[in-house]
Amino acid sequence: MARRNRIVPILFILPSLLFLGIFIYMPLIQNFYNSFFDFSVFSPTKEFVGFSAFEQLFGDKIVMTALINNIKYAIISVVFQVAFALVLATILEDKLFRRIAPMLRVVYFIPVMISISVIALLFNFIYNPQMGLLNSFLELIGLGNLAVPWLGNATTSIYAVIAMSQWQSIGFITMLFIVAIQKIPKELYEAADIDGAGKIRQFFSITVPQVKETLFVNMLITITGSMLVFNEPYILTNGGPGTSSMTMSVYMYQQGFFKDNMGYASAVATLIFVVTAIFALIQIKVSGTGKDE
Repeated sequence: MARRNRIVPILFILPSLLFLGIFIYMPLIQNFYNSFFDFSVFSPTKEFVGFSAFEQLFGDKIVMTALINNIKYAIISVVFQVAFALVLATILEDKLFRRIAPMLRVVYFIPVMISISVIALLFNFIYNPQMGLLNSFLELIGLGNLAVPWLGNATTSIYAVIAMSQWQSIGFITMLFIVAIQKIPKELYEAADIDGAGKIRQFFSITVPQVKETLFVNMLITITGSMLVFNEPYILTNGGPGTSSMTMSVYMYQQGFFKDNMGYASAVATLIFVVTAIFALIQIKVSGTGKDE
C-alpha cells in the first residue's frame, strides 16, 4: 500500500515531465551542443570549433547593441506594462469608475486579441513620415519640429518598436492585476476609509502588498518576454536601420536562417538563455517569492 502511494503521484507528473524533457530541456541541451560546431543546415557534416563561437560572440558589437536594446525594452516595459498597468487596474476597480469599468476593460484588452502582423501594419501607417498619424498630430499641435521618420531614424527606431509593444501588451497585464485586486477583502479598504487614509495611501499600503505575488509574476513575464522579443522588431524594422533596433532574437534568426551560420546562431541562443535565466533568478532572489513570512 505504501509503495502504491509513492508510485501514484509519480504517474500523475510523468506526462508533464516527459513533455518538459522532450520539448524544453532536450532542445536546450542540443542547442548548447551545436554551439561548439561550425555547420550549415544543408551540410551533412559538422566541424568541431570548440569555444570559438563564444569568443566571436563576446567581441561582436552587434550582440552588445542587441543586448542593450533588450535591456531598454525590459526597463520601459516594467514601467509601462507593470507599474502603469497596476495603477490602471486600481483605477478601474475603484468604485468611482465601477459603472464604466467593464467597457474600459474591453477597450484596453482589444489590442491583445489583434494579430501582431495587423498591429505592425497599423503602426507602420502611424509612423509613416509623410502621411503618418503621429507626425500629422505633432504638426497639428505646433510640434512639427519633432516630426521624424520614426522607424527610419537610428535614434528613434527602437523606441518606436517598444511603444507599439507597450500598446498591445498593457491590456493583458492590466487584466491580471484586476483579477488580483478583486480578491482583496473589501473590509481592508473600508477600514482604511474610516481611518481617513486617502487613495494613494490605500494604494501603497493595501493594494501593492496584497497583489505582491501577481506583481512578481507580471514582472517575470515582462522582463523575460523583453529578453526574447522577436515579432515586433522583426516585422517593423528587421533590426534596422543598420543595427539600431536589433534584438538578440532577431540577430539569432538572421545568423541562422539568412546567413546559414547555425553554430553561431546556437551560441547567440545560448547567450539569450543565460541572460534570461540570470534576470529571472535575480527577480526571484530580490522579491523573496516562495519564502514563508
